[in-house]
Amino acid sequence: MIKASVRKIMEFERFTEKLKNTSFASIEGLGKATKMAQETIKDIFKGFVSWKTTVMQMVEVGWSSFPIILITSFFMGMVLALQVGSATSNIFNEPVYVGTITSFSMAIELGPVITAIVVTGRVGAAITAEIGSMKVTEQLDALYTLGTNPARYLAVPRFLACFFMVPILTVIANIVGIYGAMILATNTWDISSNAFWSEALDFISIRTFLHGFIKSFFFALIIVIVACHKGFNANGGAEGVGKATTSSVMTSMVFILISDYFLTALLVSLRIK
Repeated sequence: MIKASVRKIMEFERFTEKLKNTSFASIEGLGKATKMAQETIKDIFKGFVSWKTTVMQMVEVGWSSFPIILITSFFMGMVLALQVGSATSNIFNEPVYVGTITSFSMAIELGPVITAIVVTGRVGAAITAEIGSMKVTEQLDALYTLGTNPARYLAVPRFLACFFMVPILTVIANIVGIYGAMILATNTWDISSNAFWSEALDFISIRTFLHGFIKSFFFALIIVIVACHKGFNANGGAEGVGKATTSSVMTSMVFILISDYFLTALLVSLRIK
C-alpha cells in the first residue's frame, strides 16, 4: 500500500517536472522566435536585402505553390457550394443563397486559412528543412566564419517572400474557389451564372475581401517566423531536422488557427467584414 502510494507520488513528480520543463522550453522558444523576428525586421528596414535571392524565394513561395492552391481552392469552393445547396434545399425546398454564402465563406475564412495551411505544408516545411540541414552540417558556422550573418542571409529573403506572396495566393484562392462554386451551382443546382454572381456581388463589399486579405499577412508572418526559428534551432543530425520540420508544420498550423479566432474577433469589432 505504502509502496504504491510512493510510486504514484514519484510518477506525479516526474509528470510535473516534465510539464514544467516543457513550459519553460516553450516560453524560451517563443522568446527566441520573437527576437529573431525583430532582428530580421530591423535588417529589412536598414536595407540589408538581397533582392535577387528575395525574387528567387518569391518564385518558390508563389509560383511553385500556385498549382496546389489552384486545385485545393477550386475543389473547396465546389464542396462548399454542394453543401450549401444541399442544406438550403432541405430547409427551403430549393437551393438559395448559394452564391452569397460560398463567396462570404471563401473570402472571409476558407480562402486565407486553406492558403496558409497549404503554404505551411509546402513552403514552411521546406524552409525549416533547408535551414536545419545547413545548421546540422555546420554550414551556418561557415557563414559566420566568412563574415556573413546567416539570419540576414537566409531569413530576410524568406520573410519578404512569404509576406508578399501569401496574400497574393489568398486572393487567387478566393477567386478560384468562388469560380469553382459557380461551376457546381450551375451544373448541379441549375442556378444560372448570372444569378450566382448577382447573389455573390450584391451582398459582398470590399470590406469582405479585406477581412481575409488582412489576416493573410499575419498568417504569412506566423509561417515564416516558425519555419526559420525551427530551422535555426535544429540539432541532432538528419533525425533532428526531420523532427524540427514536423514541429514547424504542426506549430504553424496551431498558431494559424488560434490567431484566426483573435484576428476575426478584432476585425469584426472594427466592422471589417
